[in-house]
Amino acid sequence: MLMNPDCSDACLIPDPLLPPVENSFSDDLRQAVALGRLRALDLHLARQLGELIGEATGPRLLAAALASRQVGEGDLCLDLPGLAGRAPFPELPRLLAPPLPQWRTDLLAWPAVQCATDTLPESAHSPLILDAANRLYLGRYWHFERAVAQAIGERAAGLAAGVDRGRLAAGLARLFPAQPDDTIDWQRVAAAMAVLRPLCVISGGPGTGKTRTVTACLALLIDQARARGKTLRIGLAAPTGKAATRLTQSIRQAKAALLGDGALDPATAAAIPEAAATLHRLLGTRAGRAAPRHGSDNPLHLDLLVVDEASMLDLPLAARLLAALPRACRLILLGDREQLASVQAGAVLADLCGRDREPERSATLAAALAEVGALPTAAGAATGPLPAPEPAGSLGLGDAIALLRRGYRFLPGSGIHAVSVAIQRGDGAGVVAACAAGHADARRLDLDGAGLAGFIAGFVVPRHRLVMEGADPGAALVALGRYRVLCAVHDGPAGLQTLNRIAEQTLAAAGLIRLAGGLYAGRPLLVTANDYDLRLYNGDVGILLPDPAAGGELHAWFETAEGLRRLSPYRLPAVETLFAMTVHKSQGSEFDEVVLVLPPHDSRVLTRELIYTAVTRARRQVTLVADAQRLAVAVHRQVQRSSGLYDALWPGSASDTRTE
Repeated sequence: MLMNPDCSDACLIPDPLLPPVENSFSDDLRQAVALGRLRALDLHLARQLGELIGEATGPRLLAAALASRQVGEGDLCLDLPGLAGRAPFPELPRLLAPPLPQWRTDLLAWPAVQCATDTLPESAHSPLILDAANRLYLGRYWHFERAVAQAIGERAAGLAAGVDRGRLAAGLARLFPAQPDDTIDWQRVAAAMAVLRPLCVISGGPGTGKTRTVTACLALLIDQARARGKTLRIGLAAPTGKAATRLTQSIRQAKAALLGDGALDPATAAAIPEAAATLHRLLGTRAGRAAPRHGSDNPLHLDLLVVDEASMLDLPLAARLLAALPRACRLILLGDREQLASVQAGAVLADLCGRDREPERSATLAAALAEVGALPTAAGAATGPLPAPEPAGSLGLGDAIALLRRGYRFLPGSGIHAVSVAIQRGDGAGVVAACAAGHADARRLDLDGAGLAGFIAGFVVPRHRLVMEGADPGAALVALGRYRVLCAVHDGPAGLQTLNRIAEQTLAAAGLIRLAGGLYAGRPLLVTANDYDLRLYNGDVGILLPDPAAGGELHAWFETAEGLRRLSPYRLPAVETLFAMTVHKSQGSEFDEVVLVLPPHDSRVLTRELIYTAVTRARRQVTLVADAQRLAVAVHRQVQRSSGLYDALWPGSASDTRTE
């Protein structure tokens, strides 16, 4: 077996001539692969290390295979204390991990493992790294984690230089009128922090005004630069194509609203960019190469970067992004720390925001916020525990975290609001009760089998009829964006494949579509891979419709950040049918009506974050198709990904060791 040096992770090329590793764990590990507890990739990696580096005892192979598996499940590392002395796989009780002291000693005696130290150079390419907290990493991920922690620490270290606080105070007063009840305007606080700090993370749920706030931030920063006779080079980006398109649309709408209110002058509005790109496109990701075009040796030509949907940032992408930013470049991250993390490894935004902790504001920042009118003079002490006054510039990461606390989309008495608040509290019984309270916009149904199929048919058919009756492809895409069926899993009676098949069959029976292989008029499309030549990106949504201008020939139509685009269906990149989609793929999207279908059996993927993300995709109505007990269990379950990033960013804080 050979290692491919161009892969960004541990990419292995099986070598049929590679002899098996003889050890007492070998059969059990192969059985774990057969049971689906390990991937073949995980076992291949462990065996390759044994062959190439040698001295591969059973516990060493087990640790290497499990470290690889954890990355595949979204963790950054293997937590040895959580497994030491236990059976990693319930079906294989005889396969036991050694006690922790013995396991650590054995691993550190293996040349494949290097002990993590603060002075370990980036050039150290050990396959595995073990830190002082007994977290075992694939080497690349330890380096990614340390790079992110260092870059964030440097950017969070002080106040931004050259800020005209008088000008900032005037801009804040213009963009954020005083609250009638004298309450704190958290949007104003966030905007002030984004100007006062080189790094600002703005976290808030749907409808809390993140895009309006960041548009105001851009106006304030443009005003500051103009006063110095400079022009800001501003970048807008998001992890997926769909999220980038939504950011473009949202910035455009926020600019129009601020212009209409008279809070924004035309010259400043014209200087605020609208076109957002995917992070991969911004960085210049290249097929077949691990390193993008832009990095520390070729930084981005930007003075300010705004990244939306930051909850979708995985660790490698975050590390590459931070490496590509010039030291003087400001960074504003937008997201919702309550949402699902990336499907890839890491939970960067949650770790960066301190997970569930309340950010503490230093006396230095509180005084600056009061000076520019973002906080009442006495409010600094009321918004977070304050240490003794620090020297100027002595700020912590908590001073870079702005939480938007007031929602404007859902009225306090609405069902969606009641359900989402109960989810955030982890109150499963409260979620079930809110769904049963008779709200017009939130309900729960117990359905399976024929009942589920009938409900999906009744939901999809009238709504997709409006899609097919659209006056043009643009109108059809607007109608398609008003509703969505969401699911948690791909397979099974409530999985993605089944729900899409039910929708297709019922629409065909209703005469709205004619199934003809994969190409038929009315088929909604979800792009699942970036195609830079076609300028279509993961998450873009389209539909197949006949084009009257081409004699009724079938074409694919997409609403992108660049506007409506038409493509031959034979040129399409990887796509899926989109009557239903997974909750993960729905991030960055909003729909008038949402149906969430949970599987009839419990699953580790059913978590508080998943339910919250699904419910908050809905603007007007949400229906939860779920057993009450299973829904309550899912809301209670909060999984924290294994990582050392939280400890590195928040030293002195107790690690969160929540489990399923």
